[in-house]
Amino acid sequence: MSIKFGANEIRFIALFENMTGAMVKDCIIDDDNNKVTFVVKQGDMGLAIGKRGSTVSKVQRAVDRGVEVIELNEDPAQFIRNVLSPAELQSVKISTRKSGEKIATVATDNTNKRIAIGKNGINIERAKLLANRLHNIDNIILK
Repeated sequence: MSIKFGANEIRFIALFENMTGAMVKDCIIDDDNNKVTFVVKQGDMGLAIGKRGSTVSKVQRAVDRGVEVIELNEDPAQFIRNVLSPAELQSVKISTRKSGEKIATVATDNTNKRIAIGKNGINIERAKLLANRLHNIDNIILK
């Protein structure tokens, strides 16, 4: 699945890359929650955050909204762990149904399930969107 960015996403990506030196692979602007989520290239997380979070704090001030940074991983299971962090997941299994649909099944306890879902389902919906855009995973099921 190819990702198409609008003018705002392109502007935020350019700003983020210039301020941090980290390479952005995806960007989601959530106007409802006044938040921008950046997915950075594997290994660029340190650049993106900076010492004690200084770099990401500068970006937050520049874009005047909350900023979340997620590290890309070639392994879809590890990427889902990264997206749903700080929830502690017991297991992530990727399977393909007969219909060709790729499903990620995530097991965790009730406390971490609430963290993974997030307020009004925001975290799990963002995880589903990013997993689909970057790893062609059609759905994430929490157990």
